[in-house]
Amino acid sequence: MHRPRLFFCGVLCATLTQGAAATEPEVTIVAGGRMATYAPAALLALPAATHVTIPDDVAYKREMSFRAVPVAALFAGVGQDETIRFVANDGFVANLPAAPLLARGAGAVAYLAIEPPDAPWPPLKAGESATAGPFYLVWVRPELGGIRAEQWPYQIARIESVAPLIKRYPMLAPASGLSAQDPIRHGFAAYEKNCAGCHTLNLGSDATIGPDLNVPYNPTEYLRVDALRRLIRDPQTLRRWPAAKMPNFPATTLSDRELTDLLAYLRHMADRKVALPPIK
Repeated sequence: MHRPRLFFCGVLCATLTQGAAATEPEVTIVAGGRMATYAPAALLALPAATHVTIPDDVAYKREMSFRAVPVAALFAGVGQDETIRFVANDGFVANLPAAPLLARGAGAVAYLAIEPPDAPWPPLKAGESATAGPFYLVWVRPELGGIRAEQWPYQIARIESVAPLIKRYPMLAPASGLSAQDPIRHGFAAYEKNCAGCHTLNLGSDATIGPDLNVPYNPTEYLRVDALRRLIRDPQTLRRWPAAKMPNFPATTLSDRELTDLLAYLRHMADRKVALPPIK
């Protein structure tokens, strides 16, 4: 397997050495033991920068056009079996397999969209100033790669190549004796894709937003199955408050089969708790 090497060019290095204004947003990219922090102008100056049009953008719910750089250009040489982690300013963390992110050609292609300082994007919500920028992972032809809404992180602050989630957090793993086709293993895959961005489980994962899903209690231990399904499908029909952040997971995002498998994984993990550290 090739070791990761970060994409550099003379234009980028020159831009970085000039320094950015103290208030200018930046994104840090880490790969192969090397780290670099880029301002929007540095990325927009790359030869690989291009325009992309997204007919049905996940964040804006309409057609959007962006200046963007292919993720494959930023992480050339990263192994197909590695993971690329996207950390957002609000604590959301997306651990995505490298293979689809590095793909080129006629299928789904990933781009890092860059918000130009002199042409800000629209706010995400009416009456608020926050946009999806300054850095946003978008996909061209996402339907050809089975790309889900959780694979469109925005307000990105850091991107890095890392080992797969299960290797870094073995406490997430179901029992080793389960077959590869067991619904519980499929349920772990559903947790990794849809839940790990916000929730830890057994105190494992990179998330910092939502509560842990197993300690001190697993939701299958205090919610009826129908209520838990409702909570996942449309959280505000069960628990409504203005500051709620958990998104809906309709069947187009999480199929009925995947939801059933996810609940099987959660029930299974209720018997595999880790000890909570003492409260200080």
